Amino acid sequence: MGGDGDGWAQCERGHSHWGRFGAAGLMAYHRDPDGQVWVLLQQRAWWGIGGGTWGMFGGAIHSNEDPVSGALRETAEECTLDTRRVEVHGILVEDHGGWQFASVVGRVPELEQVRPASRETRKAAWVTEDKVTDKRLFPPFERAWPRLRKSLRRLVLVVDAANVVGARADGWWKDRPAANARLRDDLAALKEGVSGLPAGVVPYDSCFPEIVLVVEGEARSIAGEPSDGVRVVAAQGSGDDQIVDLVGRRDPDADYLVVTADRELRARSEAAGASVVGPRWLLSCL
Repeated sequence: MGGDGDGWAQCERGHSHWGRFGAAGLMAYHRDPDGQVWVLLQQRAWWGIGGGTWGMFGGAIHSNEDPVSGALRETAEECTLDTRRVEVHGILVEDHGGWQFASVVGRVPELEQVRPASRETRKAAWVTEDKVTDKRLFPPFERAWPRLRKSLRRLVLVVDAANVVGARADGWWKDRPAANARLRDDLAALKEGVSGLPAGVVPYDSCFPEIVLVVEGEARSIAGEPSDGVRVVAAQGSGDDQIVDLVGRRDPDADYLVVTADRELRARSEAAGASVVGPRWLLSCL
């Protein structure tokens, strides 16, 4: 299927790339009950660039698309994967100067059978992550694979509401539940993507995290209110204890990032395996 993105472009390095407005691909993965990670690979048609090699599904982005929509559309055109079931976690960007390739990483709930759907695809296959390099890989994908492999996870952003609310001089002391509700509503904007992640968490250039706001005391009253993509957890006791319990569950598919300036909670969260960042970072993202 054609579009206004189909065509060649030249980057500042003097290389020619397919995609007038850049290109994007989907790195779909599945983690099975035993913890084994499978990734979906495409064998490129013999007649195309890198014919016979293996990589991710993808192609040129059109002028009206963002990288995620472009990667999902290209994948749906080239294979039978139901892209509506892909839970997108983040984006890795390879910038060539004036031209970019975006690798969109997303999890699928099961290993559904995937078949070719266009002349661009010779084969489609689920491959365990440890066997990817056994195949003859498309050179750009081969270079990107080590970083991609580290990114086959989701980010859970756990916000210490009491601590972050206290860092905002917005009159929170007058009405604590209302201040927590304002923070909850502001956090919804992070669904559009978070960049500048701190070191130590999944290395996305742009991330779409699961957002968990932990409230305590009077602010627990907001837990039953509608929220736009933010999960509000009401601590029955200490908010710190609730946060440590959440991050200590060690979901094998998740990295946890706790937002707090509390030194004791920082130490406890790190001991439980989470990374920690202060409220200033979060507020700069809002």
